[in-house]
Amino acid sequence: MAVPACARRGLPLDSGRGGGRVRPRAAMDPASDPILVRETARRRTFAIISHPDAGKTTLTEKLLLYSGLLRTAGMVKNRKGGKLATSDWMSMEQERGISITSSAMQFEYRGCVVNVLDTPGHQDFSADTYRTLTAADCAIMVLDAAKGVETQTRKLFAVCKLRGIPVLTFINKLDLPSRSPLELMAEVEEVLGIQASAINWPIGSGREFVGVAERATRELALFEKTSFGGARRAEMRKVPLDSPEAQAAIPPEQRKQLAEDLEMLEVAGNPFSREAFLGSRVTPVFFGSALTNFGIEPFFDAFVELAPPPSSREVITTAGSESVEPSAPFSAYVFKIQANMNPKHRDQMAFIRICSGRFERDLVVKHVRAGVVLREVRLSRPQTLVARDRNTLDEAFPGDVVGLINAGFAIGDTLAVKGGFEHQPLPQFPPEHFARIEPADLTKRKGFDKGMETLAGEGAVQVLRSYDNPIANPFIAAVGRLQFEVLQYRLKDEWNVETVLSPLPYACSGWLQGDIGQFKPTPGSQVAKDARGRIVVLFPSEWDRQYCLRQNPDFQLLDFA
Repeated sequence: MAVPACARRGLPLDSGRGGGRVRPRAAMDPASDPILVRETARRRTFAIISHPDAGKTTLTEKLLLYSGLLRTAGMVKNRKGGKLATSDWMSMEQERGISITSSAMQFEYRGCVVNVLDTPGHQDFSADTYRTLTAADCAIMVLDAAKGVETQTRKLFAVCKLRGIPVLTFINKLDLPSRSPLELMAEVEEVLGIQASAINWPIGSGREFVGVAERATRELALFEKTSFGGARRAEMRKVPLDSPEAQAAIPPEQRKQLAEDLEMLEVAGNPFSREAFLGSRVTPVFFGSALTNFGIEPFFDAFVELAPPPSSREVITTAGSESVEPSAPFSAYVFKIQANMNPKHRDQMAFIRICSGRFERDLVVKHVRAGVVLREVRLSRPQTLVARDRNTLDEAFPGDVVGLINAGFAIGDTLAVKGGFEHQPLPQFPPEHFARIEPADLTKRKGFDKGMETLAGEGAVQVLRSYDNPIANPFIAAVGRLQFEVLQYRLKDEWNVETVLSPLPYACSGWLQGDIGQFKPTPGSQVAKDARGRIVVLFPSEWDRQYCLRQNPDFQLLDFA
């Protein structure tokens, strides 16, 4: 049977109008659906993680280029008036040359349907990145060959390790002066605590970087630069390692160094097995340059072979927890909400990760939040997305990321054909920056309130109210200060509301666990409630937080909620 081209232009978007009960359409038993089984096996859903400026978004662009989805790839920064990155669609991202919000795209590559989740690298947006990682079945870790393992990389890798997400490593920027590949491999093992196994090996670096040696096949993948600055696919030819063509392509000194390195890897390097990779015990390492496209094609080819298809997911039931297989009836959860992706559509998009079953247009599902079925809703207008571009979608499968036109969904909600369970809740990080925000022009209060409600629903900031005086104006909280800049920028750009931000003298916080009636706040602290009614305590410093705990030994301050 021919395999249909399932991934048209990116990511499904959908809608829910609904409230009243509607009649579900008849469906085939998922376990006996051969199309579901086949399409699930074709899915590869992954996130790209890195420290800022390691080349994460550029690598994402090259995925689109090599899949045929783009004819020319944009760079993150608009060099010399060139094309901008497709995944960085927000105007502030294009102005600053950074990824501020997670984006999701879908395309077909070598018979697999690839769902790529491009995440912000900046630590101020770590909460958005963490939520996105929950939707991934594996991750690509991008390292700068000159800098190695950096701070944000360590934090994001720790999240992958905690969740058991397999990680492939791509050491980028070999077209620039770089550290020794052996030194970089050793740093990955020492700093991240995982074995590293080189799948290929770079030939030279900087201007002398000409390609990579494939260890398993004993072939050289040689590349030639194009005149398009990396916006077009690089010409690649493969030749046997010991062939005259290989000898002629590599200078004698590089040949000698390559032979020594490959011999050392055979003797002392870590062996690679897919089982160890899927068990997060080893990371396969690849080398290349996302800017020039050197090493990109071999990496992507290996990725679709190594990366896992969707597997079972743990869910919460009234009896505890259990696993839901991809072949089970349809279920998904909301991991991201984004407003105003297209100025022509003043709506919100709720992005869901499909965990089980086959999604079709007009599917009727139960909308579950905190263990309560809120309603039944018909999902009638699914669409695919690449950045802002929307196209209608007819079906989707486990591993796919589907966008729903938001009609009452919230981050962490579960959608399922059958009730009785919900997917694991998505934790929040404790905020470290606090402020009051008001419209500069009070006549624009209505637009301000609408914008704040929308952006808080996205998780861009948290809205807190004083516990002692809940009718007072609320204040905002964020993990990173840059979130406040984004908030003010978007209120101006999307709602035409200038704002005034007044920082508050707090530097850390924690969710209170215990009887609030018995809690004794310490001087300088502030007791507040978040949007879900949970008690959160704010402190001027970490010392004040620890002092408060000593004064209230029967209480805990949680770092996640």
